[in-house]
Amino acid sequence: MPHFEGDLRVHPNARFAIIASRWNPRITDALVDSARQTLVANGVAEAQVDVVRVPGAWELPVIARTLAQADRHVAIVALGCVVRGDTRHYQQVADGASNGLMQVALEYGVPVLNGVLAVETFEDALARAGGSHGNKGEECALVAIEMADLRRKLQEQA
Repeated sequence: MPHFEGDLRVHPNARFAIIASRWNPRITDALVDSARQTLVANGVAEAQVDVVRVPGAWELPVIARTLAQADRHVAIVALGCVVRGDTRHYQQVADGASNGLMQVALEYGVPVLNGVLAVETFEDALARAGGSHGNKGEECALVAIEMADLRRKLQEQA
């Protein structure tokens, strides 16, 4: 059986989407900037990167589904930040967004990268948005490129 894996190779006319929550803008703006810069640094033309902003992480799956239905993007990067509060709401939002994003990926077969930070403190979020733990936006953008390449390779074999 042949061995397949994706490469960090962007194919001509490949279009990527970044969907990001506006909630916790200091964090989400850093995630978006990093994801966008990473895509461009790896050969994606700026005009081929669509950025869509939504109010919060809860709204990410419905817009991911809308984009996936349109079938214009080779991958969708979803970014947000949910910080634990005094109620269960944090867990409901983080889990709901994660489950919804996975459902979109499975239903439409397009890679949907979950870059929604679910953290205990704002400091934890800062560490994952360009601080000591890197930037989740960058990580998701790199995985988006690799998954789009892998998906293309597998479709060519079919």
